[in-house]
Amino acid sequence: LDKAIKQRKTEDENREFKVEWTELFAFIQNSNGLPTCLICQEKLAHNKKSNLERHFTTKHASFGSKYPAGDARKKAVEELQKSQQKSSSVFNYWVQSSNNVNIASFIVSQEIAKRGKPYTDGEYIKSCFINASEELFRDFKNKAEILNKIKELPLSAKTVKDRTVKMSSNITNQQIEDLKLVSALSIAVDESCDINDTAQVSLFVRFISSTGPKEELLGLLPLKGQTRGEDIANAVIECMEKHHIPLDKIVSISTDGAKSMTGVRKGFVSILTEKINHEILVYHCIIHQEALCAQTFPEEICNVMELVIKIVNTIVAKALYHRQFKEFLVEMESEYADLLLHNKVRWLSRGNVLKRFASLLLEIKAFLLEKGVDYPELTDDQWIQKFYFMVDVTSHLNNLNRKLQEKGNTIFSMLEEVISFENKLSLFAQDFERETLIHFPSLLKHHQENNSVIDIYYFKTAILNMREAFLRRFQEFRNSMATLAFVKKPLSADVTELNFSLFNIDIGAFEMQLLELKNKELWSSKFERLNADLEKLEKNKCDFSSQHKWSALKDLEKEDMIIFNTWNSIPDSYDQLKKLAFAVLSLFGSTYSCEQSFSSMNLIKSTLRNRLIDENLESCLKLKTTTYKPDLSKLSKEMQGHCSH
Repeated sequence: LDKAIKQRKTEDENREFKVEWTELFAFIQNSNGLPTCLICQEKLAHNKKSNLERHFTTKHASFGSKYPAGDARKKAVEELQKSQQKSSSVFNYWVQSSNNVNIASFIVSQEIAKRGKPYTDGEYIKSCFINASEELFRDFKNKAEILNKIKELPLSAKTVKDRTVKMSSNITNQQIEDLKLVSALSIAVDESCDINDTAQVSLFVRFISSTGPKEELLGLLPLKGQTRGEDIANAVIECMEKHHIPLDKIVSISTDGAKSMTGVRKGFVSILTEKINHEILVYHCIIHQEALCAQTFPEEICNVMELVIKIVNTIVAKALYHRQFKEFLVEMESEYADLLLHNKVRWLSRGNVLKRFASLLLEIKAFLLEKGVDYPELTDDQWIQKFYFMVDVTSHLNNLNRKLQEKGNTIFSMLEEVISFENKLSLFAQDFERETLIHFPSLLKHHQENNSVIDIYYFKTAILNMREAFLRRFQEFRNSMATLAFVKKPLSADVTELNFSLFNIDIGAFEMQLLELKNKELWSSKFERLNADLEKLEKNKCDFSSQHKWSALKDLEKEDMIIFNTWNSIPDSYDQLKKLAFAVLSLFGSTYSCEQSFSSMNLIKSTLRNRLIDENLESCLKLKTTTYKPDLSKLSKEMQGHCSH
């Protein structure tokens, strides 16, 4: 035939499956529209009658002779169809059942990881589940079926580990997808050692997703060699590049202020900023700076804390003394049953130890006297004055710390708290000058009960030195006050006071949009309501704090989420305003998330799990810290159900 003649293609003939072929040749149409033999399950490539007939006569001639065309064959084919449907139903049930078991396995593995528990707890949980179910479902008719389901749960240590890694990977993918869409993000970086003395860099990112502010662990980066600034920078850059996150999206970096982080030439910050093609905001964690300000006391006041820790250790560290001391407190009908140990990792530990020590001072003196242990400072009025001064000051610092550590705080709100505390320090100095001591209740009580002569000048000077330290610090934040305040108070914003260099803002468009926003009541009224909502939130915080309702305090809606919802309700025609607002909302106020992650890291990789490899440690930590939810249905479908081993 001539090459120009088009060859006939069966797919061009639009052939369709004919219903009568089922009775004639025992074929049905499958989900893909192709003919499938009911007898041998073979699938043919085309809906062509001659192909079906050839298959039936050559491969199933005995079936054709046993059931000739007519009623006999019709009934035989119907039976084949029923059998096919039953088999399909059983298969679908098995697939769904297997999927459910997998999802349940993922859920248990997720709970194990979120609580920092070892992988081996999977079998322990399964055993508890089975034993409890024996009684829980005793009167159920399908008890055996329920128990079989539980026994099918794959929860071996290896399975839990694999599930944890898969969920962590799924969460990372969700993080990356959201990060692709943002125009600005901030990073917080800190370094600490795990139980094996491996240096681990905690890299957190903060950004604004479509659902609100996110503060996420992007990676826990192990440093196998040195921990110089360039080593930290290389690890962070490698992590960002691995996830295809452009460094130019970074608008701010927050660190703990260590030399390896802030060195002028070879510090992490200086190396990273060289890679970024625009100006960025670099600052020292607000909470770290506040802690450094608190260390401005004279050496003799600092020695008070050291002696308190020494005395506590004398009592608590010795098992016999500790046991006898607790019995002694019971006999004395003391308010407290024990002392507290000082933990340098916990921010509020120092104030709590001092406060408990002050409450038990009389009992401690009596106990040490009984044991013949002599600490002359405990009877020295000057030392006692410094001790009660420390009790009161650390109480005030603890209140500030609690506010700075609240989840969802904006950087502007944190700075407001710091400035407010600066002014309180001036008030405290005046309190000493007036010799009223109303803000130092422990010192005042000691003065009244013992008629002590308080060294007013000494304590006033200590307070003023601390205030000077506060004033010297936080300068990078003070310079950006107007910009940081914009997210809460755009209606009172002055364009000339805003810093646009960090955020790639079209200033002309920004000015026009801000003017429109201020003059359109529909949109400006939203920010009036925002202030009312923030006032209500602050009132609730104060009420719950004063009532020590810490759980209720945690359940309150977060400040940054309230602000986000307001800005998110503004139309995208105000894109430059929203761009600045979301960029400012993405700024970290502290490295507290990093600090918390190290506490979790030490819980996960403990002395009993010191062989946990870095990849698995990161997976566990990500599941423990993330606000994302892994897509369990997707993960389950990617796996094949199998029983525990």
